[in-house]
Amino acid sequence: MASNERIRLVVVFGGQSAEHDVSCTTATHVLAAADQSKYDLSPIGITRAGDWVRAEEAAAILADGTRTLPSRLDPSGPHTDLLPAVTAPGSTQQVVVLPLLHGPMGEDGTIQGMLELAGVPYVGAGVLGSALTMDKAKAKEVLAGAGIPQARWITVHEPEWNGDLDQIVQELGFPCFVKPANMGSSIGVSRAVSADELSLAIGLAFRYDEWLVIEEGIDGREIELAILGNQELRVSVPGEIVPGADFYDYADKYEDGAEQTIPARLAPEVVSELQEWAIRSYRALRVEGMARADFLYEEGTKDRPGRGVLLNELNTIPGFTPISMYPKLWEASGLSYSELIDELVDLALDRHQRRQAKRITSR
Repeated sequence: MASNERIRLVVVFGGQSAEHDVSCTTATHVLAAADQSKYDLSPIGITRAGDWVRAEEAAAILADGTRTLPSRLDPSGPHTDLLPAVTAPGSTQQVVVLPLLHGPMGEDGTIQGMLELAGVPYVGAGVLGSALTMDKAKAKEVLAGAGIPQARWITVHEPEWNGDLDQIVQELGFPCFVKPANMGSSIGVSRAVSADELSLAIGLAFRYDEWLVIEEGIDGREIELAILGNQELRVSVPGEIVPGADFYDYADKYEDGAEQTIPARLAPEVVSELQEWAIRSYRALRVEGMARADFLYEEGTKDRPGRGVLLNELNTIPGFTPISMYPKLWEASGLSYSELIDELVDLALDRHQRRQAKRITSR
């Protein structure tokens, strides 16, 4: 690749998960922020039905340079296949795929596996890291094995569920939270304070996944940190979420209902502890590229000591909307939105080169 040749950055958005709309909004802001002197931007959309399309309207707006992208990209246009779209025989142009597919069929290792087979560099975690972090139940098991502090939880599998709430109530009490294991953006998540609410919450969560995680309610502060890197890691300043509802739900995340404090007002030793647990969690789940680490900080009272820092989860494709914590945390840490995109592309190329060097074929 010539030193002055732009990288072809293929931004994949939309998808078939319940987080389709979030992905379409995220894509707009990433495309608007990417430096077109460095990148030849190519938006590829996935419809709710699973069709792959060239988002020609968005591409035309980017090429024009005088018009503004819509607040939410529409995954519509001529049909395409991803691999022919990202590989051009005979071309020397470097290609990097930036998957902005939140939730299943995008954040869970599926598209990552396809890109690995095709030998195409891509931004974010690899197959194992993506799959582990997407599955909250399995991630909690791995994190527990690594000694990461967490809230108490129970995993429920739909084929084995008999409707008996007694064990859940006995072990976790109320309030508790019911979550689909493979979903993000708080979709399908409910807070239950009674047996009736718990039963309804389980029924709702089973609409999205056959595996559920039910967690004890924690009276703690919601703290988030951004992580960036492959072998060498950087961790942002912490930010605090003050939910506008009973918990940090979809409306809070994407309709500006919650308050955010960046940096969070925490003692230096607590910040150091949070950053250390973020790194250990990132390593335990085999994440590379980027992730957002979500914690609960249980301070305790004079009558009951708190447990301190408890990891909630890691997200490997965090939101990039203007009110999303991941880019805001890096901005507060001295890294602009466009610089963040540059670093993510560099990390994608670095990992790809390392992995290619380890591929051994028989002679």
